[in-house]
Amino acid sequence: MSAREVVLVHTSDVHIDDSYTARQFGGDGVAPLRLVLAAARDCGADLTLLVGDTFECHRLPGALIEETARAIADHGGPVAILPGNHDPAVEDAVFHHPAMRALDNLAVLGITHGETALFPHLDLELWGRAHAHYGDMDPLAAPPPRAARWRIVLAHGHYEPQPDRSTRLRPSWIFGDDEIAAVGADYLALGHWNRAIRVGPEAAQAHYSGSPDYARSVNVVRLGASGVRVERTPLAGL
Repeated sequence: MSAREVVLVHTSDVHIDDSYTARQFGGDGVAPLRLVLAAARDCGADLTLLVGDTFECHRLPGALIEETARAIADHGGPVAILPGNHDPAVEDAVFHHPAMRALDNLAVLGITHGETALFPHLDLELWGRAHAHYGDMDPLAAPPPRAARWRIVLAHGHYEPQPDRSTRLRPSWIFGDDEIAAVGADYLALGHWNRAIRVGPEAAQAHYSGSPDYARSVNVVRLGASGVRVERTPLAGL
């Protein structure tokens, strides 16, 4: 067991695009990602987590995808993405663009990796079920056995303490307290809600980070000998 503190930055729902998000940031649809990566550098993050809907959709100009890839490459540190309901891991996903595929500091669950990505130098594993289509799915179904000292679980969906699954009127991507407890995560990084909030059983560290434009912050997660500490750090310039 390493005594070294591991620092994570967690955000979600960046929604990189050339329309709505771009208008919010003076015409720069990649700006919120740059703010997140700057915060990660400032706090010395070992790993940055983008938990779903990093992109608004897959119908984006190639130049915008290339600009996103440059931002991640310039950051230099490891970045992990979980595809969400807006940017699922489908055949024509932006994650297959050559500029994204060329990044050696990017792990995309469901694309470059399966459901698990290991970071041996941190004694840390990421596990998460990428959205693989636009239909319904269970974000926390069938977790595998733990494979490292630190287990970080990523999930993009809607939390309800006791979900009612008797009807499936529309895709909801629902999970509840029982699923949160079953994954055995040291930290559960959640996406899909724009606000930052802790959810789930009292013993669980399950957090929505919120979106950069709404929450105006990121979650900074510190894993160490004393356990898991989570704080919200404002994004500079917002």
